[in-house]
Amino acid sequence: MCAAVCAGAAAWMTADTDQGVRRGRLMLAGGVAMSPTPVWDWGRWRPVARRLRGEWACLPVAVVLAVLGESVLPLVLGAVAVPLVGRWLRAGELRRARERRSDAVIALCGGIAGELRAGRQPAQALSAAGRATGALGGAEAAVLAAARFGGDVPGELRRAARAPGADGLAGLAACWLVSVDGGAGLAAGLDRLEAGLRVERDQREGLRAQLAGAWSTVVVLALLPVAGLAMGWALGAEPLRVLLHTPAGWGCLLVGGLLETAGLCWAARIVRAGERP
Repeated sequence: MCAAVCAGAAAWMTADTDQGVRRGRLMLAGGVAMSPTPVWDWGRWRPVARRLRGEWACLPVAVVLAVLGESVLPLVLGAVAVPLVGRWLRAGELRRARERRSDAVIALCGGIAGELRAGRQPAQALSAAGRATGALGGAEAAVLAAARFGGDVPGELRRAARAPGADGLAGLAACWLVSVDGGAGLAAGLDRLEAGLRVERDQREGLRAQLAGAWSTVVVLALLPVAGLAMGWALGAEPLRVLLHTPAGWGCLLVGGLLETAGLCWAARIVRAGERP
């Protein structure tokens, strides 16, 4: 034990000496002492952490169930669930991005109208509001170039309106095409367009609030099998052993999984049909 402690102390002193030598060489070479690179550099691991999405949480849960149930079947189901959960998470991200883009388009209309009333020309107002709101997305350079050099601004706006959530840019293109010769007319048209887009957004939010109860029902249906397994485990019935190690349990797991999936898809389809405008 003493020999190990002495060896560790000697290694630490050697490393510290080497570090001092390296620092001295840096000072003599450039006149500035640079701090040593830490062993755990979070910057190297940040890209890896970004690639680890939420769907990979299925694997630790599958490992826990595999250990508790002493079976590899949860591992197989967890691996199958990863792409399905990933697709569901990406759909949610796309929906949120679409809503943010829609809000940015509303802000763009209001910003252009405000810039016009402040005395700016339509091209200058579009450039200022477009950079401030980010509503133009990847088409920002093309739209602003067309506005600055006298290009086809309505055409570029209509092309930008094809992006998800950017439907309001088509209305902006129509207002620009009709009223670009007079700033006041364009500002009035943009005010009406902004009001209409806000009404549509409020209607969507109100409908989503009314359907919150239906989505809660879908979540409860999804959690019922988990609650049943927890109750069986609390009663000492060992449901995991029955499901994972007996032919009857395998049949119940297969039939129950199919029925659960069909029920969730059916309920989600009904709720989504109600969300459509």
